[in-house]
Order: sequence, then C-alpha cells, then structure tokens
Amino acid sequence: MQFKPISIVVLMVFLAVLLFTQPLRAEDQNEKEVPTRFGFGLSYGQSFHPDSKIGFILANYLVMFDYDKIWPHSAPENLRFKLEFSLGSTTTPDNWPMGSAVMMALYYLDFLDSEVVIPYIEGGVGLIYTGFRVEGQGSRLNFNPKAGIGLEFPVGKESLFTSLRWEHLSNAYLNGDNTSVDSVVFMFGAYF
Repeated sequence: MQFKPISIVVLMVFLAVLLFTQPLRAEDQNEKEVPTRFGFGLSYGQSFHPDSKIGFILANYLVMFDYDKIWPHSAPENLRFKLEFSLGSTTTPDNWPMGSAVMMALYYLDFLDSEVVIPYIEGGVGLIYTGFRVEGQGSRLNFNPKAGIGLEFPVGKESLFTSLRWEHLSNAYLNGDNTSVDSVVFMFGAYF
C-alpha cells in the first residue's frame, strides 16, 4: 500500500495538533503550580545477586518536575517525574567507576502524609555504566531499572529525604551473556 503525498501531510498535521495541544489541556487541569525542584543525594548499595561481593557509593543530582509539565496527558496531582544523574565508585571488592542516568516516576502517598513526613513510592529505568563485569555479564553499559519507597521531611521550602530501593542492571540480552546484578540501595539527601 502506497501513501499519497497528501495523506502524509494530513497525518503530520494531525500528529502536530495532537502533540502540541495536549500539554495545554494538561496544564489547565493543574489547580496549583508545582515548582521544579533540584536536589542532591548520596547513596550506598550492596549487591545480593549473583553474590554479595559488590558495594558502591554514588553522588546523585536530582531534578523533579510536575508530571503534567513533561508528559502530555493528565496525571494525578501527586505524581512527579524525576531525572537522576549519578557518579561514583564501587567500594568492594575493588574500586571501579560507575555512572548512571535514570528517569523515574515518583508518587506521593498523600493519604499517609503529615506535617513532618511525606511517604512516596518511585520507579523508573535508565542506563548505567560500570567499570566492572561479573562473570557472564556481556556489557559494561546496561539498563538500570529501579523501584523503591521513601520518606520526605519538609524543612521550610527545602526538604530532606531518604529512600530504600531495589536496583537491577542487565543488558536485556542485547549481548548473549546477560548475568544481571541486583542490589539494595539506601539513599539520603535534600531538595532545595
């Protein structure tokens, strides 16, 4: 089946209208403006699969947006979109560099919050580079899904936070060897 040039133009106009008008509808639904937040955190992780030999520490730079500002569809008021950039090193068994870039969705559990603590859940995926490879791991550049729970502690306009996460790294069989590494990670930091 061949498309006529007019069909392609109509399709492109339709897609442009769809893409560029959706954010306006989503913005109209916001009752209050949610500011973009920046943060810094430190995290310590320990692998538990395929073994518990790998420990690591990372410095994390965070940017959190109102979900509606980024994705052109309506979303719950307490949903946020977070970008997380991390650099660090393993601490055991040797020192190898690590770095990752991850996008996450963070959902505040407002039915459990109080004036002193706001619980949340989060999950996302990104890419991670590790200076090491475990036996059977075909690549140093891998996918990095993660999920966790956390608590945020408001302090004036800023807030402190802590989270506990499961993190996974694997190449999704883009390389024949795909031994994955799973870790438990504790993170703490501040949004300002």
